[in-house]
Amino acid sequence: MPTLVLDEPGKKIDLSDVDTDPPNNITKEEAQERLRALSDELFELQDLLWGARTHSMLIVLQGRDAAGKDGAIKHVAGAFNPRGINVVSFGVPTPEEREHDFLWRVHRHAPRKGEIAIFNRSHYEDVIVVRVHDLVPKSLWKERFDHINDFEELLTEHNTIIVKFFLHISKAEQEKRLLEREKDPKTAWKLNANDWKEREKWGDFSDAYEEVLERCSTKNGPWHIVPADSKWYRNLVVAEAVRDALKPHRKTWQEKLERDGRAREAELAQFRAQKA
Repeated sequence: MPTLVLDEPGKKIDLSDVDTDPPNNITKEEAQERLRALSDELFELQDLLWGARTHSMLIVLQGRDAAGKDGAIKHVAGAFNPRGINVVSFGVPTPEEREHDFLWRVHRHAPRKGEIAIFNRSHYEDVIVVRVHDLVPKSLWKERFDHINDFEELLTEHNTIIVKFFLHISKAEQEKRLLEREKDPKTAWKLNANDWKEREKWGDFSDAYEEVLERCSTKNGPWHIVPADSKWYRNLVVAEAVRDALKPHRKTWQEKLERDGRAREAELAQFRAQKA
């Protein structure tokens, strides 16, 4: 996919130079057809992940208000078996959460072996929102980039596959979507005056996201900057990136399940021999 993937720290990003529109060489119909074709493959890969229980997967979704985090979850998670997937949304920390280190509330939702966790917003809020709104001293949130990288390295050491998405939406498209919510009674429940207040800090949020992308892009925790002005393209990019992250492990999982199958057959044969 012609999307920007960052897999090493230190590369400076100017989001204003990164396109938010889909490329010209794909149509909405083509993208939707490719997304439908992915469903069976994603389900199969998740089934292998679940059965082998040697790995887990963490999907991180970040983006501005109305960028489409919920929509991406609906279209991608819909291909998975609900038994092995957990979606967690991170809002304002609760009083209990504020009494712990900033990663406490996040780490306890890390996926178990065989499972997929989707974070709708994440630990990155603690270097984005807290920075823009000056909720903690700069000396404190600056240290958190290294803590986040160490945290994600710890997860990967325990076979968690991490894939992170920044849903990149333009200011004009965001305004359009926010106004559409006011016109449609079905989406009026999403209305939030704070979304408009946050727009006033667009540049500040851009600076915060750019530093996240620069400092927290790693080989084992790459960031995908997803053009998100078109929902149909956004969904395809996310789904294909998830597939691509799972696919290299297919053979390992299949071999593990075949070994487990032979062991279970031997156990069953022994049981029946003892009963005979």
